Amino acid sequence: MSIHSTTLDRLRGGELAGATRLDLSCGLTRLPKEVFELADSLEVLNLSGNQLTDLPPDMGRLKKLKIVFGSNNLFEHLPESLGECQSLEVVGFKATRIRHVPAEALPPKLRLLILTDNGVKTLPDALGERPALQKLMLAGNRLKAMPDGLAEAKNLELLRLSANDFEALPSWLTRLPGLAWLALAGNPLGWQSVAPAPLPRIPWPKLTLGERLGEGASGHIFGAQAETLPPMALKLFKGAVTSDGLPEHEIAGSLAAGPHPALCTPVAELQDHPDGTRGILLPLLPPHLTNLASPPSMDSCTRDVYAPGFQLSAPAAWTLARHMLAGLGHLHGRSVMHGDFYAHNILWDPATGNAMLSDMGAACVMPADRPALRRDLLALEVRAFGVLLQELVDHVPSSDAGSTVMQALQDAARDCLAPDPADRPDLASLAERWGL
Repeated sequence: MSIHSTTLDRLRGGELAGATRLDLSCGLTRLPKEVFELADSLEVLNLSGNQLTDLPPDMGRLKKLKIVFGSNNLFEHLPESLGECQSLEVVGFKATRIRHVPAEALPPKLRLLILTDNGVKTLPDALGERPALQKLMLAGNRLKAMPDGLAEAKNLELLRLSANDFEALPSWLTRLPGLAWLALAGNPLGWQSVAPAPLPRIPWPKLTLGERLGEGASGHIFGAQAETLPPMALKLFKGAVTSDGLPEHEIAGSLAAGPHPALCTPVAELQDHPDGTRGILLPLLPPHLTNLASPPSMDSCTRDVYAPGFQLSAPAAWTLARHMLAGLGHLHGRSVMHGDFYAHNILWDPATGNAMLSDMGAACVMPADRPALRRDLLALEVRAFGVLLQELVDHVPSSDAGSTVMQALQDAARDCLAPDPADRPDLASLAERWGL
């Protein structure tokens, strides 16, 4: 008997009274009626990996439900009854068969909607009537347009539109005051861009694979060695649609970015993998580098999670900020938007503040033939840089708050976070201000 079947048996046996979370993945074709016996306590309901096609019409009985996951099921529409859940904030239905998203399915407190890897063609204007909406994950659908009502989503901060069918972007997109993290690659936007120089290619048989170093949304990372070359890290792509987009988008963005001391960009591309798997070879980073923060949680939604009690000195914050300004500024100078500029994608040395920006999974090459649009889009990412600067300021001890360095960081954060994107500085002018 599987652990999930045991959970179902315990639910039916009345053993889960008062539970706040329920995970059921056991081939369900309908929601067990016993779930409603948890109506006064249940906050998280995970139904991923079943064969569900709909949810009961009385889901609103789950009055404390905050998070629901229904990924990898057989839904063809987002269940309307979710809109009756008055406390529901997070709705995640990835890799189902959803084609239709009714306005009635959107709960009033919606903060995060995940519809990655479905067949959605249109979205309702009512999305813009959800004032708490911060995060919208729509990569890998069939969208050609966004609802104009979303122009009113003043708190929307992260938007994933990669691998859809957009031929043009809505005019209001670059005016959203909170938008800071945007992924656009893999749409037929018709932009002209400068073709980057290709990377060297290393055949699979020439590589000696080492230990597995980690795993991200888009791939697995291994240590690797090739003759006459220093040790490297090999990223083998999973080949599936991720929340950011497709592997080829990451490769294209990385190629366009080119090398920079503050960027972890590829040095070679893998060739002749026996299974046809695509891969890139990256510098092997020293072990003393660590992630500055952890990715956002369901509670923090669009904000990274720093370790409890985390602090850094003003000199370390200044060094880190300058490295990131140089690296991100290099990308913008090459007409590349990183798309996921977050502390959790920054590897840093706590002893010195030296840092590198990694993970180009959400990167997009900006249009070379439309400079005004390129400037407007990059201004959104300037806001992401402002978020990082404010986080650094917030984690420096109060005893350093009055230093010249901290004043410079605070001033830059304020400018980069200006509500009107047109009022934000470009990174080149900020670099000049900082003497870079």
